[in-house]
Amino acid sequence: MAVPQLDRVHREVYKQMVRSAVASREVSDEVGLDEALRELVNVRVSQINGCAACLASHVPAARKAGVSQKRLDLLPAWRELDAFGTRERAALRLAETLTTLDDVDERAAALADAAACFNSDQLAALEWTIILINSFNRISIASHHQPRLDD
Repeated sequence: MAVPQLDRVHREVYKQMVRSAVASREVSDEVGLDEALRELVNVRVSQINGCAACLASHVPAARKAGVSQKRLDLLPAWRELDAFGTRERAALRLAETLTTLDDVDERAAALADAAACFNSDQLAALEWTIILINSFNRISIASHHQPRLDD
């Protein structure tokens, strides 16, 4: 049995996902949610979900947005480092809790911390970013997308 690549089967559904991602990015820009922060979130969520295809896309995008390679290398250990600021820590914590969904109390605390760092429009844009990267991770994983490893 061939595994369907979801972006190629029922293409209109995937096109709507892409449109949602574009709309989310536009709203994030409008409300001042920094691209580097969004890409940090995209990378961290993709690390948690083990989505190689999304990592292959968002790690270079993070570098392009100004995130250093060293910070990307150390991202899985962000909780242990002072190198990540208050807003980054709040966004990463929220991203992790909205990805794993296993601790209701932690998710509530993460949301409260994020609400202290972002206005309501920015917080909503951040949550949409997290939700959409989780969705794209699942599409890529279910479709067995493989990143190109040639340089």
